[in-house]
Amino acid sequence: MSATGIVLAAGGSKRLGQPKQLLPYGSTTLLDHVLNTARACPFDQVICVIGGSAHEIEANVNLAGIQVARNNHFGEGCSSSIAAALTAVDPRADVLVLMLGDQPGVTRATVAKLLAGRGDAALAACAYEDGRGHPLAFARSTFDQLASLHGDKGVWKLLDRAGEEVIDVPVPGAIPRDVDTWEDYEAVLREEASMSAATERHNVT
Repeated sequence: MSATGIVLAAGGSKRLGQPKQLLPYGSTTLLDHVLNTARACPFDQVICVIGGSAHEIEANVNLAGIQVARNNHFGEGCSSSIAAALTAVDPRADVLVLMLGDQPGVTRATVAKLLAGRGDAALAACAYEDGRGHPLAFARSTFDQLASLHGDKGVWKLLDRAGEEVIDVPVPGAIPRDVDTWEDYEAVLREEASMSAATERHNVT
């Protein structure tokens, strides 16, 4: 199976007032962290879609090994970013995994669970303890449907229409927070600090 990871990072960060992709996170930036996670996943190709603040992102984020897709219509919602990514997907790809560039809580283990639990289903989502969330997986048979989506909620409408055809893969914990506001950012920083402290305690013991 050939898998392509797509990191959606084209948002204009209107509510934050500055590019959230470049916010400090750990020893790097928010987007760097997500791209590092994608690099660690069993993907044959990783595409990062940028739009808002594209020049600043290209200048400040490590894009080595990442295929960059530009979305000049990012104001039209996530569906426009998915369409931009699809033009760059390797024709050998059997499955796409959609990741959010502002959702640092998604781990390599999360993606591994999704791919393993998907089987050969056309559509799969992570089933967290408090609901369905990203990352999401889509087989090649759905690519045309993905390309025709519109707006911010298009992908969720596609999953809703598919009904029981969607495989929900159990993933422990709550849906990882995505960063839309300063409150979200402060919360993910607290979560990151807590995880780092727990890791340090484990290493000491």
